[in-house]
Amino acid sequence: MNPQSPKSQPRRPKTPHPVRPEREALPPASHFATCPRGLEALLEVELTAAGGQVVRQVPAGVLFMADAAAEMRANLTSRIATRILRKVGFTRYRKEEHIYRAALELPWPEWFDVKKTIAVKVGAQNAPLKSLNFITLKIKDAICDRFREETRERPSVDTDTPNVPIYVFFTADAATFYLDTSGEPLFKRGFKREASAASIKENLAAGLLMLSGWNPSTPLFDPMCGAGTILLEAADMALNRAPGRGRHFAFEHYRDFDAKLWKRIKAEAQAQEKPLAKLPIFGADQDRWVLDKARNNLDAAGYAEAIDLEVSDALELKAPAPTGTIVTNPPYGERIGEAEELAAWYPQMGDWLKKNFSGWEAWIISGDPLLPKLFGLKASRRIPLFNGPIETRFLQYKIVAGSMRDKPAAEPSSTPSC
Repeated sequence: MNPQSPKSQPRRPKTPHPVRPEREALPPASHFATCPRGLEALLEVELTAAGGQVVRQVPAGVLFMADAAAEMRANLTSRIATRILRKVGFTRYRKEEHIYRAALELPWPEWFDVKKTIAVKVGAQNAPLKSLNFITLKIKDAICDRFREETRERPSVDTDTPNVPIYVFFTADAATFYLDTSGEPLFKRGFKREASAASIKENLAAGLLMLSGWNPSTPLFDPMCGAGTILLEAADMALNRAPGRGRHFAFEHYRDFDAKLWKRIKAEAQAQEKPLAKLPIFGADQDRWVLDKARNNLDAAGYAEAIDLEVSDALELKAPAPTGTIVTNPPYGERIGEAEELAAWYPQMGDWLKKNFSGWEAWIISGDPLLPKLFGLKASRRIPLFNGPIETRFLQYKIVAGSMRDKPAAEPSSTPSC
């Protein structure tokens, strides 16, 4: 997979490995794809469709085998992945010096040119390292020292937008080295202009749509759409558009990058797109300023005329079609609204759903275990997910006609602002 070093670069003699080589605890895999926790099964399906051979699911990711085409296709087409990492090294360690030596032994100049900028990031689980910042610097030093030995130059560091992001993951006694083939996280699709304070990441939004079982021929409604993330992902899915079509990837900076293969893979994905048309996808938000963000994002993606948006308090909205699916991220937690305000609003939302959306399915993500109980509706399914570090539940409600609660009518409360 890696080309030979240029003839002008002298080959350094091999030095003994710092520790005795051992087998990895997990089955061998050439790549690791990361994702939000709870979406691993969906990611496995995508990687298989991209041509990868799945080895194993692990929390927040999938280990898999891939050739150059599958690596490119996974980056371009995965709606769920956060990063596609190519494994380039593995070592057991006992001391921090072992990690430096292991990094020095890897043939970095074979993988990318010294003119490319780099950044090293590390992650750890149960690692006995005293300082992750210190070990990050040691790995960076090892990479630069290897380049100096072979080219008499060293790559520059760019921690914001490196050409070559390098990732190292530590366990209690092992370190795995990766080249990040994605660059910016894959949830950055490349065309979204603005985000709202309560926006969820695009790959989580795509996961919600997939988990709901939504069919693109069925009307979809997000009554609290914010900057339109769920709407954008739904439109991409309805038109079968590759989520990475508008961006670049780190693998384009590596020596083994095959430009002809990449051009063919992009052309294949484009050929599978459906023509742009009016979609049965609807969004609303009570905040006109936030909804302008959604309009800007839809326009940037080419969907300005394909999706209907409305400025309205959620509790004043009527169903846009006789049946359909609601997928939404309502306010929850201290970050968005006061607990008392939300506790008063959630029962009204349940009443609103029963009154206006009989025959619909509503899927709601919540990071508060208590607030959804105030809906007055029984959840048919509860799917555990993580929205970043926040543990959430994705809840399904099948809305049927029924009487409102037997209680005095209350003044309608505006939707808490996002």
